[in-house]
Amino acid sequence: MYLNCISGFAAPARARRNMLLSMLVILLAFSIDTAFAHGVAEGDKGYIQEISGVMLLPFTYLGAKHMVTGYDHLLFLFGVIFFLYRLKDVGIYVTLFAVGHSVTLLFGVLNSINVSSYLVDAVIGFSVVYKALDNLGAFQRWFGVQPNTKVATLIFGLIHGFGLATKIQDFEIAEDGLITNLIAFNVGVEIGQLLALSLILILMGYWRRSGSFWRHAYGANVVMMMLGFMLMGYQLTGLALNI
Repeated sequence: MYLNCISGFAAPARARRNMLLSMLVILLAFSIDTAFAHGVAEGDKGYIQEISGVMLLPFTYLGAKHMVTGYDHLLFLFGVIFFLYRLKDVGIYVTLFAVGHSVTLLFGVLNSINVSSYLVDAVIGFSVVYKALDNLGAFQRWFGVQPNTKVATLIFGLIHGFGLATKIQDFEIAEDGLITNLIAFNVGVEIGQLLALSLILILMGYWRRSGSFWRHAYGANVVMMMLGFMLMGYQLTGLALNI
């Protein structure tokens, strides 16, 4: 179900509350330290550069840490499951997303495809904007069509995977045990994704049972869209400054 079938969201008082909520979230986002931008922490990078051979647990931990602190990935997943109520549907979409980013993660690293992290992260920000607009029913209203959400989730999963591949290449991993360590990293990413997704689903379950869900669903997606635009602007600014 999309929000274009819901009436009453345009009430002035509610619009003001949504705008206030949006501003508060954006101010909070600006206050987030760059350490939470799921880049490569110097301590992790130094450790990885000093080791070689198969290291299953360290790479699994790094993969899980990367996903749990990767707020842009989680924001996209939040949008994907926003109107999914059945675990079967959640499983389908999350699997498509996981397959997408697993393929490009392995392909990108093994073939040394190093796309600008700023560009990839800007597209990831766009994926958040896209999903928010999709949830708001914007494509149906503007163009009279509904994009295939499963295909879109797979495509954005592929793009997110290139972001992971770019980040993991910053680790400068030794060739010895590379494939095994990459698989361990990817397993860690999936573990982190499942942990974060489980928490999101629990919180969403409580929220959906309250009367405030439908009152604030529109505002939540507007905030998500604004955060996506903010992520895009931040990354594109970084790209322009580093050209």
